[in-house]
Amino acid sequence: MDGLLSLLSSLAARFEPRSLIDISIVAVAIYWVLTLISGTSAATLVRGILILLTLALALSNLLNLTMLQWLLRYSLPAMLVAIPVLFAPELRRALEQLGRAGQLIPGREPVHSSNRVGDAVSTAAQRLAERRWGALVVIERGTALGEFAENGVTIDGVVTVDLLLSIFYPNSPLHDGAVIIRGERIVAAGVVLPLAQSASLEHMGTRHRAAIGITERSNAIAVVVSEETGAISIANAGRMVRNLGEGRLRKVLSILNRSAVREGGGPWWTRWSGQGEPRELEGGV
Repeated sequence: MDGLLSLLSSLAARFEPRSLIDISIVAVAIYWVLTLISGTSAATLVRGILILLTLALALSNLLNLTMLQWLLRYSLPAMLVAIPVLFAPELRRALEQLGRAGQLIPGREPVHSSNRVGDAVSTAAQRLAERRWGALVVIERGTALGEFAENGVTIDGVVTVDLLLSIFYPNSPLHDGAVIIRGERIVAAGVVLPLAQSASLEHMGTRHRAAIGITERSNAIAVVVSEETGAISIANAGRMVRNLGEGRLRKVLSILNRSAVREGGGPWWTRWSGQGEPRELEGGV
């Protein structure tokens, strides 16, 4: 007890008013960085890096693993080089916000869509398929897609069948891009998405490759309507199932939405391992 009291008194003697300012500045900076990446897919990447480092540090200290300790000690300089590469979009956006002296702490909106959104997307997909109007609808889930939505046209409208049909009308200036849905609202339209680069997908069109590409980088759901055949497809976790009808699409969207809600409130091992996806998407392309 005396040792603890002496330690506390020693710490209190070293504590100065400028120490409080120092701690506050560092805390605000860390909080700002975390809120900045919380709207992007970088949050999942940071979470994975932290888990990996925590497990490695715990194992090296508990088991006294000399080689692992050496690797961790000398990997820090490499991390300083890798961070700007991994988080280039987030760093660029942070510097732009500082330059404009704009809002430094962006908000976070709900990411789980409701059954009403699934019904609207399913009905719109069926009508688009009947008219042979190509479409790509991305439904955001646990991984936010803020950096992709920024390159499109901001919509911020409630998801309805008529709005989706008007966006993907062939003469619309936004019909060639993707629509991103967050919660029950369309965030942006005319969005350009990364394409899947696998050689086995070269026979696919741009919309289908973009649907697989965005689901490889996030846990979003992508619904595609082919302009050539009118076929409806759905992509999830880098896999795609084709030739869906309105009823089956509505069912799959409902199951995927329930799966996302469970993952958002369940144990960390189910949220981060991607468990709980429906069997409708097994087998892939």
